[in-house]
Amino acid sequence: MDLHFETTKNALLRLCDPADLDRLRPHLRDTFLELRTPLEKAGNRIEFVYFPCSGLASVVAKMRGGDAEVGIIGFEGMTGSALVMGDDRATHDCFIQIPGEAMVIDASRFKAALDTSDTLRPLLMRYVHAFHIQATYTALINARCKIEERLARWLLMCDDRVDGNRIDITHEYLSVMLGVRRPGVTVALQVLEGRSLIHSRRGEVIIRDREGLIDLAKGGYGEPEAEYRRLVGEIAVQPQIVAQREPTR
Repeated sequence: MDLHFETTKNALLRLCDPADLDRLRPHLRDTFLELRTPLEKAGNRIEFVYFPCSGLASVVAKMRGGDAEVGIIGFEGMTGSALVMGDDRATHDCFIQIPGEAMVIDASRFKAALDTSDTLRPLLMRYVHAFHIQATYTALINARCKIEERLARWLLMCDDRVDGNRIDITHEYLSVMLGVRRPGVTVALQVLEGRSLIHSRRGEVIIRDREGLIDLAKGGYGEPEAEYRRLVGEIAVQPQIVAQREPTR
């Protein structure tokens, strides 16, 4: 398959050294990931590494009392962070929350590329560090912020990674993502809609006022995104995503 890396929508592949792309190119294949497709299972060996080009993956931590999202991965990132750090097992579950396309490579081929390159692992370690910063901010915000502030941040993070300003998500999924009960999600959505920041209807949320969401997030959004740009590169939002965002109404 002739993969056009210069136009791929995955930021990490665009930022790779050309020699590293040559190492990966013969083993990468494109795939479409349906809703709830499992990418990693906590405690299990990692078999594949996914470089999303669209859609969204959730990294979810589980415990007896319930589940909570600890991070999200879109076109800016990759799964398989443990492999970059020298482990071969997943710490948390990872599954597709918004369907989309991805480049996928066998874990063994990916590790071989890491082992034969002086530049690939350092780049991806910077991404892993940026993802760790995102996860630590999630923990801080979940502990310190109101549900509507947490929801505002989460919607902004999704808005950075999806086409347009329309996010397909159910109340049930939002409750898992935010680690709260469904009635709390319903109230938070009503608060945001009452402030004309979003329009919510069954199974989807439409962003109406992005700047208003940033204000409501009270600093929870922005710092991890700036750290990504510092550590990895200036590719923070796909140009085609900005062009396709619908006007607010």
